[in-house]
Amino acid sequence: MEYNFLKIEHNNGVTVLTISAPKTLNALNSSILKELNDFIDNLEPTTRVLIITGDGEKSFVAGADISEMVHLNEAQGHEFGRLGAQVFRKIEVLPIPVIAAVNGFALGGGCELAMSCDIRICSANAKFGQPEVGLGIIPGFSGTYRLPKLIGQGYAKEMIYTGKVIRSDEALRIGLVNAVYEPAELMGKAMEMAAMMLKNAPVAIGLAKQSINEGYDLDADGAIALENKLFGKCFATADQKEGMDAFLNKREATFKGE
Repeated sequence: MEYNFLKIEHNNGVTVLTISAPKTLNALNSSILKELNDFIDNLEPTTRVLIITGDGEKSFVAGADISEMVHLNEAQGHEFGRLGAQVFRKIEVLPIPVIAAVNGFALGGGCELAMSCDIRICSANAKFGQPEVGLGIIPGFSGTYRLPKLIGQGYAKEMIYTGKVIRSDEALRIGLVNAVYEPAELMGKAMEMAAMMLKNAPVAIGLAKQSINEGYDLDADGAIALENKLFGKCFATADQKEGMDAFLNKREATFKGE
């Protein structure tokens, strides 16, 4: 599939995906969502870390495209929400780390896209919000599900009911983002984080992600049992043998993802 709204760069195991629709501040429409869906389905197999960002310094993703949504009826609105939720769920369950490098506005669908990533870092000029109620709708790309999980029900309900937009320092305080950097530093810091991940065993990272994601909604006994099962699976991998042998012999490990 040829992409009109996505820019893709591959660099030694790190793929940088840039959403590029600068005239609308990278707002998500059906075409962009379909391109994202195809990109995830056909992600370069050598990708060990995915970084998602937006084109320009003003906006990560300013939201969903209101000029498209204004004409939707109930069935069409349901389908539009389903498409966005489906794509973001695919991002969430990718067996590799996904870093959102939020460079400006992350509103509505943009905030929801960032929340589908494993880790969010942002520029000092970033702003986050779920302002949908001011348009007569609710968050439609899983925002009412993920935001309470990340920041707690109290803060999530306040953000969603008021539709207020928060700055990067507030996003850091409530745990919506991991770190805040100057705009010129953001992508460099994302690449530094990716480089740290590349040094570790990719199968182990994937299993750790699975354990966290799937265990989160289980009770304690179920989550611990899942972790135990996945912990055991590590010992069937060549990476486990390599990592422990390297440690015992005081050398740097070379992981192959096997």
